[in-house]
Amino acid sequence: MYAKAERGERLVILGIDPGLARMGYGVIDAGASAYKMICYGIIETKPDIPMPRRLNIIQRGVRELIALYAPEDIAFEELFFAKNVKTALMVAAARGAAVAVASEYTENLYEYTPLQIKQAIVGYGRAEKTQIQKMVKMILKLEEIPKPDDAADGLAVAVTHANTGRSKSRFMMK
Repeated sequence: MYAKAERGERLVILGIDPGLARMGYGVIDAGASAYKMICYGIIETKPDIPMPRRLNIIQRGVRELIALYAPEDIAFEELFFAKNVKTALMVAAARGAAVAVASEYTENLYEYTPLQIKQAIVGYGRAEKTQIQKMVKMILKLEEIPKPDDAADGLAVAVTHANTGRSKSRFMMK
């Protein structure tokens, strides 16, 4: 469980799975007794919109989430791209827009690699996406797997952060 939360105290975490077309997010309450899903979804931008406008939509969406849920901590998935440099740059710009907005709100910004997320959720670094989704469903006691996948990934980031407990400072953005 999350070390900071005392009995009955809420610890709200916003998890973000960066993307330009679809940025997934999940908000959880990592209280002392259990994790509870508050909300999840995506911030979506269309490919026919100019890049600066797409980044503005992402910033506005993240700002609205922060204003609505007032998270104590915000956690991001680190980017991992092996092939397409153009895609990597566009997603990095989207992630940067989200990080910039989040940094206006708090210094409690954290990041986790895909491997760390898989290990925290499933216990295995090469877990398949479906395994992660099923475990997120179980951990948060949801009736069904969150859709779309990007939203489920946002919840996985939030749960990963909650699982770090007292060692969360190791994952703080530098």
